[in-house]
Amino acid sequence: MTDTDPAQHPNSTEAPDLELSVIIPARNEQRSLPACLASILSQSEPGFLLGQQWELIVVNDDSTDNTRALAVEAAATHAGVLVLDAPPLDLGSNGGFTGKTNACWTGAQAARGRYLLFTDADTIHETNDISRSLREADRHDAALLSYSPRQVVTGFWQHAVMPLVFSELASVYPSKQINDPASRLAAANGQFLLVERDAYFSIGGHRAVGKNILEDVALAENIKRGSRSIRFRYAPEALATRMYWTTSEMIEGWTKNLALLFPKPVALALWRILDVLLFFGLPVAAFGLYWLQSWQRNVILLIWVRTLWRFYSRVARSNFPALDIAISILGAPFFIYLLLRSVSRHRFKKNVFWKGRNYNTAP
Repeated sequence: MTDTDPAQHPNSTEAPDLELSVIIPARNEQRSLPACLASILSQSEPGFLLGQQWELIVVNDDSTDNTRALAVEAAATHAGVLVLDAPPLDLGSNGGFTGKTNACWTGAQAARGRYLLFTDADTIHETNDISRSLREADRHDAALLSYSPRQVVTGFWQHAVMPLVFSELASVYPSKQINDPASRLAAANGQFLLVERDAYFSIGGHRAVGKNILEDVALAENIKRGSRSIRFRYAPEALATRMYWTTSEMIEGWTKNLALLFPKPVALALWRILDVLLFFGLPVAAFGLYWLQSWQRNVILLIWVRTLWRFYSRVARSNFPALDIAISILGAPFFIYLLLRSVSRHRFKKNVFWKGRNYNTAP
């Protein structure tokens, strides 16, 4: 079934008649959407039937490729699949929304589920992971449950840079603190964000965080501020995602996010510069300065070993494969560039680009 007017469907004021609504915001996702849809439509655990216990809503965000046609094709062959078009976005003032928050809010207004699962079009879901996530949310009494997926990367620079990004995310947003009701720290990953309907609409949903580039983190903060429990964890057994297909996409994506994700991005860049200098400079000093005495050379090498241990123990938090972690030092200059580029865009140029749109980041 397709539709363009979510007002024709049950909204937030009506009692839900399904257990779950899966909402996929999609803009120019023809490369990723077919695999994502196939993985979600194959969720076939007994007693969890599409169209009876849950629904799938694909929100087309003004795509210029075949995204909408692919979604409509899925709707034509599967009962319980709904395709919506997000309202036009006012790019001048952003209309109070970014493209993603606009699409998510459109889907949420049409949703009929007691739980709402927002998941990106570049995700691949393992069999029955959605029903298991519902049980996990109930078991932990979590108003919001979010997973960090296993990351699928291609090309040298993604293999080298992505572990650095995710190791820093793991350091800044430790799940133990996020899941602790006594801690103020909150975070979520929009690639898989399951939230109770009542909790979602009580804090204004995506409309309340409409202009936020990091809408997932903002939603989690709003829910936790309202004294509701949230749960966040790394979940490679549940789903995977391929965030970027090319290096240029990775540059654009992390330029949009890094300065917002890390509280002190310039300081982080300086620390990584120091890592590079010590990693490569200490061995050169130890073996290149011929006048050093043996004990001095040994001290330098001990400092180098300590540098290796500190660097790689930190990057290991990324949950990436060992080879990616091993070559991550080669990606450090690129990571430094991305950090500083993101800071420049947000603090000085006051704009970022994403999927053909220019977002004003001025307060």
